[in-house]
Amino acid sequence: MNGILKETPGHKQAALIRQLQEQHYTQYMSQVYQQQAAAADPNGGKKVKSEEDDRARDEDSDLSDEEAGEDLPSNPAIAPASLWNRQDIAQFKNNIKKEGSEGILKIGHGETVTIRVPTHEDGTCLFWEFATDYYDIGFGVYFEWTIADSNQVSIHVSESDDEDELDEAEEAKEGEGAKEPVAGDVETGAQHRRVDPNKPRQDEIIPVYRRDCHEEVYAGSHVYPGRGVYLLKFDNSYSLWRSKTLYYRVYYSK
Repeated sequence: MNGILKETPGHKQAALIRQLQEQHYTQYMSQVYQQQAAAADPNGGKKVKSEEDDRARDEDSDLSDEEAGEDLPSNPAIAPASLWNRQDIAQFKNNIKKEGSEGILKIGHGETVTIRVPTHEDGTCLFWEFATDYYDIGFGVYFEWTIADSNQVSIHVSESDDEDELDEAEEAKEGEGAKEPVAGDVETGAQHRRVDPNKPRQDEIIPVYRRDCHEEVYAGSHVYPGRGVYLLKFDNSYSLWRSKTLYYRVYYSK
């Protein structure tokens, strides 16, 4: 199923997005500085979260409740993404349904869906919004440094994330004593991600973590780091039985 990347729908929505970006920019830049300071800390800059911190949530805040620094890109030269949540999940789903079937996907149990969104020659920033029915799903964003043939959005479905798997030859080279990552554990983020040297280089914008997008609309934006293709990954590989219905929208801004 293919779709055409559209310009930001509506002046009000564009104004809201710009306002939210300004609100979140300072916070995310602060996170970047904190991460750099932590790298120079002999103790590794590690912070132990208390149970009270884990339970604390500001219901009135539009900010995502991810841990500080969790969604920073792996390449320091790439700007961090702006993330926020919205409470209008029912209205969002109804709007997606009215727009047609292109914005609705059924992700089977054990599957990972990658939505490939090329950068647009008239755009400078990518925006995304998504929600699900009943259950959470893993979500992350990567940037592939390749030139797409068109502006079409394409969808790739796999039973597991190809970049996270080692083939038999690589496993043999590592030896029997090598420590193996836990397969299908999206809570580990991308720390065990393997890079295929035969594929275009990718940079991690947001690591894959499970999101409670059945309770809120998850939205975000990212300024183009250059020409390439964004990979929006929706990971249901951890689910043995449940399929997930995804409602999503992607568009660009000048």
